[in-house]
Amino acid sequence: MVERSADWIDQAEGDLEHAKHDLKSGFYDWACFSAQQSAEKAVKAALQKLGAEAWGHSVYDLLIHLKEKEPVSTMLLDYSLELDKAYIPTRYPNAHPSSSPRRRYTRGEAERLIKYAEEILEFCKSLLSKV
Repeated sequence: MVERSADWIDQAEGDLEHAKHDLKSGFYDWACFSAQQSAEKAVKAALQKLGAEAWGHSVYDLLIHLKEKEPVSTMLLDYSLELDKAYIPTRYPNAHPSSSPRRRYTRGEAERLIKYAEEILEFCKSLLSKV
């Protein structure tokens, strides 16, 4: 397998930028989803750089796998659990009992998930610079 961790990090940075644009535009559901995507891709970059397989979309599960090779803080694991909750319900109207996702997410949630994604991205970038 070709090692493309730099491409994964580049896309993670782009997803985070997208999340921030959606936050400014009031698309809080998409800001939350893009934050989750940023974190997911950042962890996949770190795993790939370390020569590990990176499968799935759960940031938490990916961090648990990364923890086999590098220390991962409980704080980042907690952040990942909340980010994972934005993977599906932010996009599908039938994920909630009523109304669409665009009516179910708040500015505060989007700001919080963007902050969590930033921290996970920075952690993963620090791992890439070590290896």
